[in-house]
Amino acid sequence: MLVTKSHVDVTHSLTGKPMRIFIIEPVLPEYPNAKFPGIVVFSEIYQVTGPVERFAGQIASQGYVVACPSVYHDFEGPEALPYDTEGTDRGNKYKIEKEIASYDEDRKLSVDLLVQHKRCNGRIGATGMCLGGHLAFRAAFDERVLASVCWFATDIHSATLGKGKSDDSLIKVRKGELNGKGELVMIFGKQDTHVPREGRDLVRKTLEDADVTVSWIEVQAQHAFVRDEQSKGRWDAALTRNLFGVMMEVFDRTVARDLGKRVGGKSEIEHVC
Repeated sequence: MLVTKSHVDVTHSLTGKPMRIFIIEPVLPEYPNAKFPGIVVFSEIYQVTGPVERFAGQIASQGYVVACPSVYHDFEGPEALPYDTEGTDRGNKYKIEKEIASYDEDRKLSVDLLVQHKRCNGRIGATGMCLGGHLAFRAAFDERVLASVCWFATDIHSATLGKGKSDDSLIKVRKGELNGKGELVMIFGKQDTHVPREGRDLVRKTLEDADVTVSWIEVQAQHAFVRDEQSKGRWDAALTRNLFGVMMEVFDRTVARDLGKRVGGKSEIEHVC
């Protein structure tokens, strides 16, 4: 499908400042009443850059209305930060200085916008890369989000997201706040220095101990291998293509289709060859 891009500026209840949400959606002029499921795509620390927009556009072209929030509205406008030392320093600085509650309000406003969008049927998923992977993880706590696919989600293991380094994502998991919620997919590179093995082990153990419905994927890649520009030699197009297919299988099964409410517990697996 062809896609079109627009944006909406919404007022953030915590900061009182406008937050720009970019909308990328299918174009089907011969079907003016068509409705599609929605996906929130959270960006890396550079806001909505070219790679993030292209990633979101590929999802939209599969038949989804996609919302990409500019999450650093607390500090500046919606423009993307440059992929250079200065832009990286600003992005990492904002990542820590921003309140966790403000990140969560970003998610709420983005989901609200999709639910109310005239082309969206109200069924919502979430995804994101780097910082965005962490924000997609937090989006999984929203009952309206039916699936979250988190690409190399940073800082979950170290709880260093937000002002005062007070991220409580794993605490919420241990309290059972993901139980009965949507499906979760975690994607990591084994050579990712931002989420080392001990961090990945902690996140995985916490999710499995809490009996969360999660698929766990580790591949031979470094951090940000999905980024097709300024990847510092880390972009792996083949891996990205294949894992994008995994992501779309999950979204097509859980978000695009209405299977009704899950009933019953996990059945006992028969031990056979």
